[in-house]
Amino acid sequence: MYQREEEKIKSSIDWFTIAIYIVMVLCGWVSIYGASYQYENATSMFDLSGRAGMQLVWIGTSLLLGFTLLKLDSNLYDILAYYIYIFFMALLLLTIFIAPDIKGSRSWIAITDTIRLQPAEFAKFAVALALAKYMSSYNFKLMTLKSLSTILGLVALPIILILLQQETGSALVYTVFILVLYREGLPGLVLLLGVSAIMFFVVGLKYSEEDLGLLTMGEVISAIFIVIISALLVLNYRKDMLVARNIILGGIVLFGIPYLISLTEIDLNWGIIAIVAISILIIYLLVLAKKYWSKAYLLVAVFAICSIGFVSSINYLFNDVMQPHQQMRIKVSLGMEEDLMGAGYNVNQSKIAIGSGGLTGKGFLNGTQTKLKYVPEQDTDFIFCTVGEEQGFIGSVTVLILFLALILRLFYLAERQKNTFGRVYGYCVACIFLFHLTINIGMVIGLTPVIGIPLPFFSYGGSSLWAFTILLFIFLRIDMARKRR
Repeated sequence: MYQREEEKIKSSIDWFTIAIYIVMVLCGWVSIYGASYQYENATSMFDLSGRAGMQLVWIGTSLLLGFTLLKLDSNLYDILAYYIYIFFMALLLLTIFIAPDIKGSRSWIAITDTIRLQPAEFAKFAVALALAKYMSSYNFKLMTLKSLSTILGLVALPIILILLQQETGSALVYTVFILVLYREGLPGLVLLLGVSAIMFFVVGLKYSEEDLGLLTMGEVISAIFIVIISALLVLNYRKDMLVARNIILGGIVLFGIPYLISLTEIDLNWGIIAIVAISILIIYLLVLAKKYWSKAYLLVAVFAICSIGFVSSINYLFNDVMQPHQQMRIKVSLGMEEDLMGAGYNVNQSKIAIGSGGLTGKGFLNGTQTKLKYVPEQDTDFIFCTVGEEQGFIGSVTVLILFLALILRLFYLAERQKNTFGRVYGYCVACIFLFHLTINIGMVIGLTPVIGIPLPFFSYGGSSLWAFTILLFIFLRIDMARKRR
């Protein structure tokens, strides 16, 4: 009977996802060979002295590792979740002290002279397991101070440890776990606050060099956004069309009339105008909160106050907290600086390579930008430029379709889980892949700052391939056992 049950479990493995995985790692292997190929010193794809040959070894070991994980009892992942988390947090801490300095980062542990492992990559599945374990615990309720604090602690600890390794890109990946919480009941207000903070940061920084009286242009534009978002929050949480309309009309009057006056070439202090507008908005919301004893109006007023505080601190965060190389990357991404021979060199050469591929590409091993090594890190973080140059628009879209199919399939598998542990872990896996895809492709084509994260299954490296394989195959094993009673 036990054997029959095991056969039933094995028959429920999701071969569609495994097929996508195998296709992607093979496409990645071919792309790595194309990116690392040298005309003057050509080697075989199977030569272990080359990047492609070494990647083939990583692929073979990854397949062995993946199918070994499918053999283990799925209950082990639930039972050992916290122990795995503690082990990798200790390893992240140890890495700070024993890892050699490589390009300013201490995140790689040297196993041999040629083999190095990055614990930050493996810690992703450990955090995902810990979150799934905690959120599936008996009588768990998300919207309590204890639950939110614990979840924040589980995610914040690896972020802090990785930042201490001077590895900002890997640390940012862990912020994606917040998306998992929305499936479990986190209000959309938190996502709105996050999006608003990003928008305020971008606008406030991009237009920070032009003064409009007491404030910069970025701060004035942010003030207008604060008025609009406040009206939307009132409409959403209070369903009060009248108050929302009053806020919008007030904004139109306070900003629109001065704008019309400015067309007559009369100089106005837009900083004072913005301060007056936001002050009136906050007072109006506080009066409504007191009049109706409404927490919603009070929270919107707090949002406006905190937003102003955040906007005012952007210059400090950018100039005094961020490192010079991070500042330059952000400036290049926002179009504030070109620096084509410095921080913007990688992205500029990458865009040239992708654009030169045209519709169908230059053909395998025929890319000039990549073969002449114009694009740094072209077989790791910038591997997608090789796909774009050699395979063109059609090849690039094909790769994106493969990723889309994988991510949508993972969301589907997560949703069909019979328990919270499997569902939460599945959403963690899907969100990690989504983050890596979005940021990596975004930085290669110049839409996001260069933060140095790999493209799953395509970028060269054993750590990332092993880590993504473990992440994926643990979920496939959990999914295999979903029908077991």
